[in-house]
Amino acid sequence: MSKKITIDELEKYLWGSAVLLRTHVDAGAYKQYIFPLLFFKRLSDVYDEECVKAREEFGEEALEWDESHQFKIPDGAHWNDVRNVSQDVGKAITEAFHKIEAANPEKLQGIFGDASWTNKNRLPDRLLKDLMEHFSSKTLSIENCPADELGQGYEYLIKKFADDSGHTAQEFYTNRTVVNLMTEMLKPQPGESIYDPTCGSAGMLISAVAYLKHHNKEWRNLSIYGQEIVTLTSAIARMNLLLHGVQDFNIVNADTLKTPAFTDNSKLKQFDLILANPPYSISQWDRTAFESDKYGRNFLGTPPQGRADYAFFQHILKSLDEKTGRCAILYPHGVLFRNEEKDMREKLVRSDLVECVIGLGPNLFYNSPMEACIIVCRTTKSNDRKGQVLFINAVNEVTRKNAQSYLEESHIKKIADAYDKYETDNNIAVKVTIKDIEKNDFSLSIPLYIQSNKSEEQVDERSVQECFDDWKIMSEQAQEHFEIINKMIGGGDNNDC
Repeated sequence: MSKKITIDELEKYLWGSAVLLRTHVDAGAYKQYIFPLLFFKRLSDVYDEECVKAREEFGEEALEWDESHQFKIPDGAHWNDVRNVSQDVGKAITEAFHKIEAANPEKLQGIFGDASWTNKNRLPDRLLKDLMEHFSSKTLSIENCPADELGQGYEYLIKKFADDSGHTAQEFYTNRTVVNLMTEMLKPQPGESIYDPTCGSAGMLISAVAYLKHHNKEWRNLSIYGQEIVTLTSAIARMNLLLHGVQDFNIVNADTLKTPAFTDNSKLKQFDLILANPPYSISQWDRTAFESDKYGRNFLGTPPQGRADYAFFQHILKSLDEKTGRCAILYPHGVLFRNEEKDMREKLVRSDLVECVIGLGPNLFYNSPMEACIIVCRTTKSNDRKGQVLFINAVNEVTRKNAQSYLEESHIKKIADAYDKYETDNNIAVKVTIKDIEKNDFSLSIPLYIQSNKSEEQVDERSVQECFDDWKIMSEQAQEHFEIINKMIGGGDNNDC
């Protein structure tokens, strides 16, 4: 008999599997084992559900028809086959994974990762049997657990792993409330192509799907693309999309700067919409190759070796459709004002691609006190926005609870409405011209254009380390502003003043 699983039951069930691993596996490695087992259980339960429906509708022979199943489960590779194994359980799991991947090469090749399931010192048979029995306690059929709800549970698990393992989870976790804001501003439409060049666990791509579902618009005809350098994380992204019911996607495991996966002959493939949170200021990248990039991704210039931020930025801009292209990129504030990227920033501003710069409050980067900003670019601005940039100071639009910061729905609405109106509102937004930005030496530092009106009654709940990190960032901004003022008054060499 079917029994629909509530979200609360699902979350307890999923986290219970991680609890079993404690004392055996480091928290940072939970995802290597829990996600593949969860996906294996889901595949098997849905396969069984499909068998029941096919038998009822067409008879026994329909069980062998390809069209009866979303994915094939070969003989001996079903969850129950492995569950009945009493010795060398890790070997049985590995063999089942390989068989399923081989039977579904287009969508599932490599999806289970490469964890060492046969290491009995870490994963003794008893522990694996306990894990199998735990997952067997619920049936993860579509009737019991629809794709949206299982996907929600999966996202919960990603967040819990990030909380439990600290920095080790940052590589694939981005604050979901910020992602929702970015999606709300770009407004995905049915049939569009959506891309994330550093997709992590595919949270941004899934947010675009969720936006269309929320607005009762067709989402199945989206074309979804992502690239992720970490092998395990790219597998997690593919599992995440499938568990959310998304079928039409292409996630590639490779280095976006070194080997962009999506190309049309000698050009980068172009997309309608791009959402991204690139890795911050990486220094291990091939700057020399980028200087003569064959895809022309250095049209603004070549970034310094110690900061690849503008390499990702240019990759994104070059990947936008010339008519419909728009992007929202989440960055720390440094990209707005750092002197070492000034020439590139000037070309960027003069190109009139930048539509909006949004300053968010602190702690919205996971496990980091840095203030975040969102840069929105568009290849074809409407006439009333050409030659202009909207600055939004949303530093106060944030809620902090239990050492975590997030945006409430009211915050998202206020920021998105200001962007949609695209008007000067001294309360939160200021519209400036490119000439105004030129007067500030092409710095996009938000305080140059709009000030914060932070209430004196607000309690500062930051730790000492968070305060120090914020002070350091503000010191860099102050130095940048000082240099701008110094140039405006003649370089500081005038002794007449």
